[in-house]
Amino acid sequence: MTSPSRRITELREQIREHDRKYYEESRPTISDREYDRLMQELIDLEKEHPELVTVDSPTQRVGGEVQTELKSVRHAVPMMSIDNTYSEEEIRAFDERVRKGLGGERPAYVLEPKIDGTSISLRYENGRLVLGATRGRGNVGDDVTINARTIKSIPLTLRANAASVPLPPILEVRGEVYMDNADFQRVNKELVADGEEPYANARNLTSGTLRRLDPKIVAKRRLRFLAHGLGQVEPLPVADYWQWTRLLREWGLPLPNEIWRVRDIDEAIARIGEFEKIRPKLPYMTDGMVVKVDAFAHRERLGATSKAPRWVVAYKYETEQQPTILQAVRWQVGKGGSLTPVADVEPVFIGGVTVTHVTLHNLDQIHKLDVHLGDTVAIERAGEVIPQVVAVVKDKRPKRARRVTPPDECPVCGEKTEWEDYPEDVVAYRCLNADCDDYFVRNRVKKAKLPDSCPVCGGPVDRLDKGIDVYCVNPACPAQLKERLRWFCHRGQMDIEGLGDVLIDQLVEGGHVREFADLYKLQQETVANLTSEVEQNGKIVKRTVGDKVAKKVVDNIEKSRQQPLERLLAGLGIHHVGNRIAYVLASHFGSLGALAAASQEQLSQVHEIGPAIADSVHDFFSSHSGKKTVADLKAVGIDPKMEVAKSRPAAGGALAGKTIVVTGSLKKYSRDEIQAAIQKHGGRAASSVSKKTDFVLAGEEAGSKLDKAKQLGVKVISEEEFERMIAS
Repeated sequence: MTSPSRRITELREQIREHDRKYYEESRPTISDREYDRLMQELIDLEKEHPELVTVDSPTQRVGGEVQTELKSVRHAVPMMSIDNTYSEEEIRAFDERVRKGLGGERPAYVLEPKIDGTSISLRYENGRLVLGATRGRGNVGDDVTINARTIKSIPLTLRANAASVPLPPILEVRGEVYMDNADFQRVNKELVADGEEPYANARNLTSGTLRRLDPKIVAKRRLRFLAHGLGQVEPLPVADYWQWTRLLREWGLPLPNEIWRVRDIDEAIARIGEFEKIRPKLPYMTDGMVVKVDAFAHRERLGATSKAPRWVVAYKYETEQQPTILQAVRWQVGKGGSLTPVADVEPVFIGGVTVTHVTLHNLDQIHKLDVHLGDTVAIERAGEVIPQVVAVVKDKRPKRARRVTPPDECPVCGEKTEWEDYPEDVVAYRCLNADCDDYFVRNRVKKAKLPDSCPVCGGPVDRLDKGIDVYCVNPACPAQLKERLRWFCHRGQMDIEGLGDVLIDQLVEGGHVREFADLYKLQQETVANLTSEVEQNGKIVKRTVGDKVAKKVVDNIEKSRQQPLERLLAGLGIHHVGNRIAYVLASHFGSLGALAAASQEQLSQVHEIGPAIADSVHDFFSSHSGKKTVADLKAVGIDPKMEVAKSRPAAGGALAGKTIVVTGSLKKYSRDEIQAAIQKHGGRAASSVSKKTDFVLAGEEAGSKLDKAKQLGVKVISEEEFERMIAS
């Protein structure tokens, strides 16, 4: 019989080795189920023998409560930025400066990938991880140790015994936390499904995740780490960086495979060219190569400017674009009936993947680019992940090329489509100057005449009598129904776990669900007998859902009956009504009946509800389909109530009467949490910046809303200023 102590040691070693193969080599040797079995066995043994639990056990990576804030820490050695270059001439100029600074000596260089992530400093004392800190302002960063411990490629304890050189008592290793392409797309899909905005690139998502206050969220997103430098090391055991990278591997720290030592700048330039071919095949995003002087003594002599070391430079690659032929445009139907264009193109290899479908965004973009079927178009991967059309090569346009126009009939149900209508008191227009940033972007001027010229470029404008968005207005359209059901069942709405895309498709196509209320009539037997075709050993076989899954789904449907009114309202898919507006309406009216009976004027008088939202809500509840939806839900017992008096924001709070727009990633709050905090203190959380905005609360990676606030002269506050306001 193996002793508990010995078995625990064996399990820890196995799990660490599987983590290394999965996160460092991307070559897992066991299934997720087998891995989970090993982890559960270790958890059970440690519960039985708590005296054997150690801080570096794999079970201890995620622990502790949600933090209230990220504490600032000072770096022992500053984390400086790196100068960028974009051409061979600039790389050679860098080499000339280095040789001049070394009195004519020709240094060796080390090249490594410039990973598109966020920098971190890991401090080990006597081989044990004691601190993880972000770069911050260079001298001072945020303490993210708890989150760093969740990253399985960061060793909690270094391997000292296996190394050829003794482990320094103090060792700071610098590196990059990143998210690989597959996990980036997975997390973005989860965010969209939750009704949140997806991130434009993996770098922004990584940065925001690493600074989250809840380590459990960080763990779920599967961040990864690769080392690329050093901070304070006492004593420094080697004379150059190349030897340092060899030692890091021996100590158990992961590094990229693509690291090269070269004798001179000619070899460095050749390697930069070689890496450009390798780069698209990597599982993570890179935007360049970093060129470093190898010898630490040379680095010491070269020193640094106030911003960056003189011994290192980054070569940045241009964003990859590839030409292809636009073959067709398909129109996808959303839950509200809106038609979105997706282009089918001749297969083209770009950024490490073969692209056959690209987004055209909307009709604004189609008209701005002047897209025709058969055009040669330039494809780019936005954020190097989402492929999109960025330009049309017009001199290659075929003679019989046809304009891309929206369909007159819904591509799914065949019903006539309708164009978006503008309210009577709105003048909509477009700029006709193709070089203008505002070209063909919809502009609305309430209660005003058509402007004589574009306010951006001064060019001519054209009035739009009808909108640019096209809709299928058939509420029974199967495509709309599927999308509405997905939205209704999602975690941010009714939270019916188990009702995924495939199951919803089966229920709709089989005629079992034609409206929301039908979900609450489903029998376990009906769900269990649903079948789908799957490929197995090269053959197509039919597979049924089965009793176990069916029971779980039906139980979760029943559980959703307890969801509050605002969740139900958000799930109905009313145009303009997301989770925030649903809460406002639920707070004010308290029931479906009261909301359905409200007039447009009564709706417009609700704080945060403008004319467009009021019209949309009123149209839904007064329409035949809206009335039927409410009646059918009530018939199956779905009619939640809310106590209006308890849900209204504090009238005399610190933010009473103030309108606040939030942009960027915050340290202490998720998007829902900050909106709740604003409302709790009497304020209004708005989604767009205008002259009526009192404050813009700006976090990290703040974007266009911050720019607009500066243009309009709206006061911008930090998260710390916000907390001082509500504390007062």
